[in-house]
Amino acid sequence: MIVRRTAAKHIIISAAMIATLAGCAATPMGPTVQVMPGPGKSFDTFQSDQAFCKNYAAGQVKGQADAANNRAVGAALLTTALGAATGAAVGGSVGDAANGAAVGAAAGAGGGAAIGADSSANAQVGIQQQYDNAFSQCMYSKGEQVPGYAPVVAVAPVPAAADPLVRSTQGELIRLGYLSGGADGRIGPKTRSAISSFEQATGLPVDGSPSPRLLARLQSTPTNAAAATTASAPSGWVAPTGSPSAAPAPTATAPSGWVAPAKTQ
Repeated sequence: MIVRRTAAKHIIISAAMIATLAGCAATPMGPTVQVMPGPGKSFDTFQSDQAFCKNYAAGQVKGQADAANNRAVGAALLTTALGAATGAAVGGSVGDAANGAAVGAAAGAGGGAAIGADSSANAQVGIQQQYDNAFSQCMYSKGEQVPGYAPVVAVAPVPAAADPLVRSTQGELIRLGYLSGGADGRIGPKTRSAISSFEQATGLPVDGSPSPRLLARLQSTPTNAAAATTASAPSGWVAPTGSPSAAPAPTATAPSGWVAPAKTQ
């Protein structure tokens, strides 16, 4: 009976060592990076961003600490079982298998727990790094200053350089009345539409794109040609036929109520 109680005591101690030493990984309580408020950010806004990003980072490492601890406990239990079996075998050879098993289990638990604790500690480092990375990315995306990251700067787009061909084409289109405004040398929807209108009016293939051939055609077009091509005849008008003398003479419209005078002898 005393032998069995001693064995049980050793096994309980072994289990306690497993629980105490093997499970040491935990979800980080916060970041280890020093983040500062971004340009123009108030401290209240910074605190709000910080709270949001902590929750985001915690979600990115959720469950990893438990998984690391479970692996550590599993390793400790395996070494405990192996230690107990070895102790029992050694104790059996001297007639004390129970105490041998207990002592072996305790020794196996101690060694396994130490291995598990080391594994959990290494896992904790990786978990903290992943947490810090997620936190830093979140804070940077919100415009806060993060060490190792350049400040968030809005870069204005660089306008395209003026094209001499486009500028000359625009000038001719303005002269002919197809385009209004100034010639800035940059192709845009208004310029393309004006080119298409000119091409359609002059029987050219319509593509809305400037070209040396188009510019030469524009330059050779008289200023009043645009008005001549766009003028339209009155609705229902029919050209007169025959010689000019055959054309009916215009008749004057008499005033309302007017009576022609009687012919005198």
